[in-house]
Amino acid sequence: MSETTTATSELTSQYAAQVAGDLERNVKEQERVSAEIAALQEQLATLQHDHAVLVTMQNALGIPTGPVEPVAAPESATVPAPRKKSPAGSGTGRQPQAKKKAAAGQTRTTGRKTAGKKAADKKTEATKAEPAKTEATKTGQPTLVELVRAHLSEQSEPRSAAEVADALGEAHPERGIKATVVRSTLEGLVAKKQAQRTKQGTAVFYTAPDAAEPTTANEAEDRPEQDR
Repeated sequence: MSETTTATSELTSQYAAQVAGDLERNVKEQERVSAEIAALQEQLATLQHDHAVLVTMQNALGIPTGPVEPVAAPESATVPAPRKKSPAGSGTGRQPQAKKKAAAGQTRTTGRKTAGKKAADKKTEATKAEPAKTEATKTGQPTLVELVRAHLSEQSEPRSAAEVADALGEAHPERGIKATVVRSTLEGLVAKKQAQRTKQGTAVFYTAPDAAEPTTANEAEDRPEQDR
């Protein structure tokens, strides 16, 4: 009778140790999956923000396209809260493997969060570069694209981005026009064949499509150094 009791007790201890080890691995896996879900949700939010910024830029540039709707965000997944570790007499030999898996999952999660943060910072800078365009669209004033195109058509000689920005800044001081935004706008007009771009040495100049030929290299040398 005592032998049967001893065998039963040993078997129970073995099962208890195995269950404790499985339970610990289950909790670690839940933590890893929860971290990955949080990272993916953060990436989705970043992409949706980028989509809104790109649509705003597209409207400001006057590019006609079909409607593109962002993908709806899925409902937040409900993840069970980690359970407290059940006491167990043995089964600790499997813990290092579970810790390695948790560390690997944490590393992947950190990498995703870093990449998502960098992308969000870049798009935030792009958003800050477009306030004049979006404000002009809301108030019914001419967009920056229209102002730049009209300015080029009035010039008889090529103009640099800095020259165009200075001229528009003096004509419209309330718009807060910046040279970086003007340069991007000019490049957009060149891409749509609504402006021409020429290089004279290291300097870049822009003209309207029907403007006269750019000035010679000798004339370019007479320009102020800051316009290059």
